[in-house]
Parts: sequence; C-alpha cells; structure tokens
Amino acid sequence: MVRRGRGRNGGALRILLIVLGAILAIVLSVLLLRWTQSIASRSREQELRRALSEVLAQGGERGLLEMAGVPVNNIFYGDSGVTLFQGDEASWRFSADELQNISIYEKCNQSVVHITTVGESSVSSFLDVMPEQGTGSGVILSTEGYLLTNAHVVNGAASMTVSLYDESSYDAVLVGMDEENDLAVIKIQPDDSVKLTPITFGTSADLQVGQKVVAIGNPFGYDRTMTVGIVSGLGRPVRSDNGKVIMGMIQTDAAINPGNSGGPLLNSRGEMIGINTSIYSTSGGSMGISFAIPVDTAVAVIPDLIKFGKVSRGWLDIVPVQLSSQIVEYAKLPVEKGILVSQVVPGGKADKSGLKGGSEKVRYGNSVIYLGGDVIVGINGTPISEYNDLYTALLATRPGDKVKMTVNRGGTEKTLQVELVERTSENVGWIVR
Repeated sequence: MVRRGRGRNGGALRILLIVLGAILAIVLSVLLLRWTQSIASRSREQELRRALSEVLAQGGERGLLEMAGVPVNNIFYGDSGVTLFQGDEASWRFSADELQNISIYEKCNQSVVHITTVGESSVSSFLDVMPEQGTGSGVILSTEGYLLTNAHVVNGAASMTVSLYDESSYDAVLVGMDEENDLAVIKIQPDDSVKLTPITFGTSADLQVGQKVVAIGNPFGYDRTMTVGIVSGLGRPVRSDNGKVIMGMIQTDAAINPGNSGGPLLNSRGEMIGINTSIYSTSGGSMGISFAIPVDTAVAVIPDLIKFGKVSRGWLDIVPVQLSSQIVEYAKLPVEKGILVSQVVPGGKADKSGLKGGSEKVRYGNSVIYLGGDVIVGINGTPISEYNDLYTALLATRPGDKVKMTVNRGGTEKTLQVELVERTSENVGWIVR
C-alpha cells in the first residue's frame, strides 16, 4: 500500500511539473513576442522621428502640423512655449502678433505720460513776448510720483505740466538731470485718489538685432501713440544736436517722431528696455533710423538723480582714438583693437598715473591725432576693443577712483593704476572718430 501511494504522488508531481513547464513556456513566448514587438516599435518610432525631424527642418512647425492635418494660421514663440492659431484667418479676429501688441499696449500705456513744457519768454516775429512751448513723453517710475524722461525735454523749462492716461494734469518739478545721457527725473504730486502705474523694467544687456520692439509716446501731441519695429543695431555712439555724444545707444526702425522723446522702448513682454531719445532725419520726421538710451544706463543713474540731483562719473583726461585698420596698418601697431591714447592732459591724472600720449602728428579724417602713444586694451580685467567697451568699463566709476589699466606700449603690455577725473561733456567730446 505504501508503494502504490508513492506512485500516485509521483504521477501527480510529474503532471504538475508539466503544467508549470507549459505555463512557463507560454509566459516566455509572450515575453519574447512583446520584446520583439517593442524592438520593432522602437525601430519604427526612430524612423518616424527621423522623418519628422526632416519635415521640421524643411517646413518648420507649421509644415509639421499641416502634414498632420492641423491647419495653422499663425505661430507665436514665447518663454512659456509655443502658441498656435488654427483654422482660416476668417475664424480669428487677431493674429498672435496682433494679440501680443494689444497686450503690450494694455499693460504699458497707463505708465506713459505726456509732458508739456513752457520755456523762457522770447520775442515773436510780431514783437510780442511769447513763451516757448515744448512737448515730450515720460514714464512713471514709482507710485510716489517720480517720472523719467529725456533731459532735452525739460531742460530750460520755466514750468512743466504732466498729463496722465485719464487726462488729469499736474504741475511737475525737476528732481535731477543727467545731460550727458540725456536723462532727467521729474516729480508730480497727484491726488490721493489717483493710482499711478509704474513701468516694468527689463534689461538691455541681452538685446538682439532683429528683436521686436514697441514704442509708446506722444508724437505731435497725439497721446499714447504706439509704433512697432525691430532692434536695428546696438552699441551706437550718437552725437546729439548740442554736440554731446551718448554711447551705447539702441538703434531701431520703430517710428519715432517729435514728442516721442522720453517715452519707453519696450520688448515683447512689455518691459522697458530703452528710453526713446532721438531720430536721424533730414525732414524732421521718422525715416526709419531712431535711437533709444539703454534702460541699464537709466537704472544706473536714477538713484543718483533722485538723491543728489546729478550724476558724477569717472573718466580719463585723455584724447582717445578707436583703432581702425588704417591706423593699425599705417602705424604698424602690434595690436589690432583697442583705444589709442592720442594725447594726455599735461599734469593731469592720466599723465601722473603714467599713461603716455603720442608724438607723431598725423591727419585722420577731419581730425588731427598723435601716433606712438599707449593703446588701452583692458580695464579692471575687461577687454577694451572699442569706445563702447571703454564707456561700459567706466560706467560705475566715480572721480578719484583708480582703475587697473592694461596698455600695449610698443609691443609690451604694461599695467597701470590710473586715477579718474569727472566725466563731462567736454572731455567726452575729445573722442576722435
């Protein structure tokens, strides 16, 4: 009886093992099939990705979407991603670009003010004593009533009136002026019931040529007019009507006309990246070349204008000349870029600091320069290639500060500690172009 019991248990065990083996074989077959299908799927996916990448490279996002049967009317690219407008134009009131423009205007127009000035009295052609009137734009800096505008808008004004978006008007007083950069801060004291909307500041440090910009101002007295354009150039030195040179200007093709001065130049997020200040024109109207002061320049001077009423900056008492290929070739200089020290003020700070001017007098364009002097190639570790580099390197300095200057003197680099003087329109005017 014992042997028969073991036989039955052994048979049952074999059957169980066979069943388990069959199940295992089925599971392995299923896993193998899925693995094979997964490999095939990944292969197809890779092929599809390669094909879609080719379509994307050739036709862009629009071509890719339309290939998938999604008709696209417009595409807007932003920091938060891509916005698509589907369907025919008739099904949409505004394009993505138009909606963006509308959004910028709605966000910023209440931060723009209209400034009217009355200057000193003058004699008209009819021998009547008439006050000279001017108009310009400005932006609200704070809820306390501080406003930013161009210095030339308010310079010499006997009185100023500021109109807000709601057409309310208030007298304004001058707080501080930086004529070198054509910037001024004025102040109004509105009623307690008036809510001022300060402008949102961006940065001009990362601007790109071709980037969209928007200008809002009061051209010819038309309040809060908006124009659109692009950044046409960066780092432009611009000489104003009174002979002052403003460095690092933003060039734009946005329509800027008389009355726009002091208004904001905005990026596509509605952030102020510049202050419109001048146009290049033979007719007095916009001809596609306009300039704005970088907002970073304004940010650097506004605290001093509010606190002290002026800005005191460091500069070099030298006659600087930006190297050109003609100067380098003629003088057989060992460097191709930098600022040539044509002259130093005898007995001045630069002279006492050891900076050397030139001695060979030559004509360069409409100017006379002196060759043989030091070539400035670095200040405080910042490479100096052109005027804008020099301007930027000294932007945060003050008179009396000493800078670590690297110069090339006859093919040998030397490091000097050079004391700075106060930057004035006169010594900036020594720049030779």
